Amino acid sequence: MPRIASPVSLNEAERRELEAWLHRGSAEQRMVQRAHIVLESAGGKTVQEVAQGLGLRPGTVSKWRNRFYRGGLEGLSDQPRPGRRPKYNGTVEQRVLAQLDGRPPDGHSAWTARLLASALGDVSPYLVRRVLRRHGVHLERRHVWCVGTDPEFGQRAADILGLYLDPPANALVLSIDRQPAMPMLQRAQGWVRLPERQALKEFRDQYRRRGATTLPAALEISTRLVKAGHYPRHTHRDFLDFMSCVAADYPAIELCVVLDGMIGLKARHDRWLARHPNIHFHYSPNRECWLDQVELWCTMLCVGVSRCIGMPLRKALDAFTEAHSTEAYPFEWTKNVLQPGQLLIYATRH
Repeated sequence: MPRIASPVSLNEAERRELEAWLHRGSAEQRMVQRAHIVLESAGGKTVQEVAQGLGLRPGTVSKWRNRFYRGGLEGLSDQPRPGRRPKYNGTVEQRVLAQLDGRPPDGHSAWTARLLASALGDVSPYLVRRVLRRHGVHLERRHVWCVGTDPEFGQRAADILGLYLDPPANALVLSIDRQPAMPMLQRAQGWVRLPERQALKEFRDQYRRRGATTLPAALEISTRLVKAGHYPRHTHRDFLDFMSCVAADYPAIELCVVLDGMIGLKARHDRWLARHPNIHFHYSPNRECWLDQVELWCTMLCVGVSRCIGMPLRKALDAFTEAHSTEAYPFEWTKNVLQPGQLLIYATRH
């Protein structure tokens, strides 16, 4: 005697939910199929009729009819499955982290994922990388810092940060630095002969030295516009010549200039400043170049010039400066408190 299928009845809320599954674009196909089975069964169709109409086996239709009869909408969800047995136990993670405390093998100065996996023997490099990412360990990352020895660090740092955060009224704050001895190299071009009388123009591995150039740059803190120059040498006379060009651009404006690495030339600066009473120099502490915002622009300069590698150096520098000035906007400085008594200040882009 054939078994009688479980009756299927729907209330209004269940019918709306199942119909929503049918029209929901992000619904899984298996859930849409189960909604069809329940809705067709609730319409009075038998198991055979539903299976024939949906192109399914009668056993599949009977299974989801019974699951809905016993558990409602929750019964249409898949039951939890044990899944694949884990290959590694809970001690592997501790072994990976403990291995980092040991010395790397001979011939290597630091650990890598493959070296760790080889040292442990029964662990794959992929698992090592997952463990390191989970704990925020970066084997190739290095943190570089410098320890300032300037006894006037607090006073000078507060002076410069005060200019950045609250510049004087009717005054312009400039950050100035020099990039010395930038080599000007010219790649030698040539023609490579190919079969069938073809030729290919390429750059040779040889290059010619065209000397070096020193690039002083003046960064406006409020706008991030940059004025740059070119000098063949890294001398104090050339720097003051560049400062005279900067002073000529702002004849009637008070300038607050942040300088880095000019402590030893302060006496010569005083003589030049006596002839330019509207310019005031603010010296950053020794070995604290990060306080000079033009250093951020110099970092961008290294990337920008590398993209113009086929151009002469001075032309590439001028092209980068002009391209930067068309979309310049101020750096946004923020701070994070690391520990009591320590303060980290860095710049981000808007």
